[in-house]
Amino acid sequence: MVKILWVDDEVELLKPHVLFLKGKGYDVETCNNGYDAVDMVRATPYDLIILDEMMPGMTGLETLPLIKDLRPTTPVIMVTKSEEENIMDKAIGSKIADYIIKPVNPNQVLLSIKKNVHSEQLVTEQTTADYRAEFGRISSMCQMASTFSAWSALYRKITNWEI
Repeated sequence: MVKILWVDDEVELLKPHVLFLKGKGYDVETCNNGYDAVDMVRATPYDLIILDEMMPGMTGLETLPLIKDLRPTTPVIMVTKSEEENIMDKAIGSKIADYIIKPVNPNQVLLSIKKNVHSEQLVTEQTTADYRAEFGRISSMCQMASTFSAWSALYRKITNWEI
């Protein structure tokens, strides 16, 4: 199960998002400040962290490098109300995996999680599906050809591939 930490000072507003993600099979923990986030990341290896950019005390931009020092390979998605270019430049320069602009849409969050946690699995599944389709096509061609030479010629003609 994918373990996610969501850090936002308005944690009570996250309940619908947390329930949505739990319904999709994710284990989601929350905290409402950067200090607790650093402590939680130190104690627990999360698969992904969703981090609010604007929080009182330690901001998301201040929390991010501390998290990256502890878990440099853990993807972090930055959530912000601001579309200011300099804020995103700072976040991207600090190695965020993605960013989402508030108000947050549940499907937008899910898509970002899939992109950052499941991308290798999705590529593998697509490659497997492509392989099966090509194997099925070759198998059908073999059944239609009376000899290997006939099949080979047909396959070369269709794919411009040398066997």
